[in-house]
Amino acid sequence: MQQLIQNLIDAGYLKTPEIIRAWRKIDRADFIPDDVKKYAYENTPLPIGNGQTISQPQVVALMLELLQPKRGEKILDVGSGSGWQSALLAEIVGETGSVTAIERIPELFALGKNNLEKYNFHNIESIEGDGTALIKQAGYYDKIIVAAASDSVPEVLKSELKVGGTMIIPIKENIFVLKKIDSEHFLIKEFPGFLFVPLIRD
Repeated sequence: MQQLIQNLIDAGYLKTPEIIRAWRKIDRADFIPDDVKKYAYENTPLPIGNGQTISQPQVVALMLELLQPKRGEKILDVGSGSGWQSALLAEIVGETGSVTAIERIPELFALGKNNLEKYNFHNIESIEGDGTALIKQAGYYDKIIVAAASDSVPEVLKSELKVGGTMIIPIKENIFVLKKIDSEHFLIKEFPGFLFVPLIRD
């Protein structure tokens, strides 16, 4: 794991000390099925069942660096899957922050919840359900990160993000960074050239 982390640092994907510390503490192998665990430290996505994957480490690093999670923040992790990214976020935000990890596929929800219990976090709320439905009240989250590609930004997620907050979401084959300026306006940056599993919406 440490060599993978160093490779991502050398390549410029991991930069922020708090994010790097979380990577050093949270072992990707703890979130990977036994039949592919030998590939845990390779920079590649891996199957976790039900047609879903644990994301490529390089992409997770990029998205966390774009999100810039901070201690004490409330973060929504949509499509939490195996739980790896949720664990990284929980480690970063600390006990004064919180992570809502939502996964709609029952088998993956159970997998992720079981994996997260290995770390005894007290600041993660695991929810089985639709991440594009209302989870908390408007303006609740400081940051939102989505792990699957949508055709557009769900309006509910826009509503749940605080003014001044940041959302990272794949749209088709691009990663979008949305900074909420006010209740109706967002500053948007786009990073092209990625491949994600599709976001399933009701």
